[in-house]
Amino acid sequence: MRAVTFQAPGVVSVEERPEPELIDPEDAVVRIEATGVCGSDLHIFHGRVQIEPGFTIGHEYVGTVVAAGDAVTRVAVGDRVLGCFQTACGTCFFCRRGLFHRCVQSRTFGHGAALGSLQGTQADMALVPHANLVLRRVPEGMSEEVALFAGDVMGTGFHAVEQSGLEPGDVAAVLGLGPVGLCAAQVARACGASRVLAIDTVPERLAVAAALGAQPLHLVEDDVRGAVQEATEGRGVDVCIDAVGDPKALEMAIRLTRACGSVQCVGVYAERAEVHMGLLWLKALTLRGGQANVLAHVDRVLAMMSAGVLDPSPLVTHHMKLDDAAEAYAVYDRREALKLVLTP
Repeated sequence: MRAVTFQAPGVVSVEERPEPELIDPEDAVVRIEATGVCGSDLHIFHGRVQIEPGFTIGHEYVGTVVAAGDAVTRVAVGDRVLGCFQTACGTCFFCRRGLFHRCVQSRTFGHGAALGSLQGTQADMALVPHANLVLRRVPEGMSEEVALFAGDVMGTGFHAVEQSGLEPGDVAAVLGLGPVGLCAAQVARACGASRVLAIDTVPERLAVAAALGAQPLHLVEDDVRGAVQEATEGRGVDVCIDAVGDPKALEMAIRLTRACGSVQCVGVYAERAEVHMGLLWLKALTLRGGQANVLAHVDRVLAMMSAGVLDPSPLVTHHMKLDDAAEAYAVYDRREALKLVLTP
């Protein structure tokens, strides 16, 4: 089978790999029919997140079950499914508390030995451990590219809003309008935010944010601080979501948020970052971060997407073939695509 593999910073290639086989009774094998290129994949592509050369990358996937272990009961061979970006055992201390993202046996697709050595999903086929927990049937009538979002990007946006403690009537700000930031803005609106201020420097992304009902603000050309003050009677936003993963974005989030407000970090921080603890302390802010607990949210996210309350389809701007993965990564790296979907 074909698989997209990391070779060196800035270099990916499509190589032949053996087809995956069932190892455990809880495993399934999925024939991939759509897979996404994610911002997290770019961290690998740039060498910011280090994995072994030759490792298959990718963690977003929709496809059909072609094999299932004897203990797999929630899906069956022939089912059209979507998968979450990481696995969990379902029985450890954290899983029993619904904290699947901190499972002691958690493995993340396509992220090398540091996150469980689970080969990625930018391939013709993928092995899916703990299939009962990780896979969901695609709802009737839902397209592959929409379903793709439930297992990572929309699930991460949902997690950001849910963990922030946003309440109906709150004013929220989202820093960084990649797919996760735009999904977070959409979820915040769906969950009752009175206003969502969407901040970025890319005009096309700002336009999508406006179409989703957010107030777009150009980081450089607009008076972001003034707009926040005007929207909140000078207090600052109730909730600020950092979907960038950069120390400058984190400091801005701390400064834009009102006293006793909440800063939620869903952008990937792979290095040390200095936090302005004095300002955080003085404002009595709540600061939270970490991987998204998508396994806990996926059913609610799917229900909201099925009902049309959440619709990620405007975010998909490019479709390319798996064989053209090297060019796809170059296009995504140049920010020419908002969300890029690869198909066999």
